[in-house]
Amino acid sequence: MSRNEPVAELDARYGSADAPTSWAEALRRFEEAAVYWVVTVRPGPAGGPHVTPLFGAVVGGALYFFTGPAEQKARNLAGNPRCALLTGCNVVDGLDVVVEGEAVRVREAATLRAVADAVAAKYAAGAGLGDDWRFAVRGGAFVGPGGDEAHLFELVPSRGYGFGKGTVFSHTRFRF
Repeated sequence: MSRNEPVAELDARYGSADAPTSWAEALRRFEEAAVYWVVTVRPGPAGGPHVTPLFGAVVGGALYFFTGPAEQKARNLAGNPRCALLTGCNVVDGLDVVVEGEAVRVREAATLRAVADAVAAKYAAGAGLGDDWRFAVRGGAFVGPGGDEAHLFELVPSRGYGFGKGTVFSHTRFRF
């Protein structure tokens, strides 16, 4: 699902840039990133964060990620859909992006197929990871070559941040 572009505001207290990072640039970072990080909230009274790497794709301006239904992040999202998706670079000069919001499980076949095609292009073909990243769509989920199921989630953003660092430091807030 395509989302409206958020308002991007530069916080001059934390940077020297003349213009904020654009939402298009933030999405491009997710499109190009091989790995995303997802932060979910553990259930129970402690309710601490759970952080883990995963794969994902951008389709139609929306951020998608997937996980097995028995994995900790899936169990966390079942109890609390609030999460954050992050990507960036582990170097001094670059852009890191954080998007916060709610993960919504996707069951609609056309969207599942579109994202499955994007994942195959990005990981199976583009990153050379092979057929393990080619998913069939069945029963409202991805199904891998070995028959394992994965649930697809769309991150519906509520706010985001772009952190430019290196030769130019910047701090952009995205308001949705």
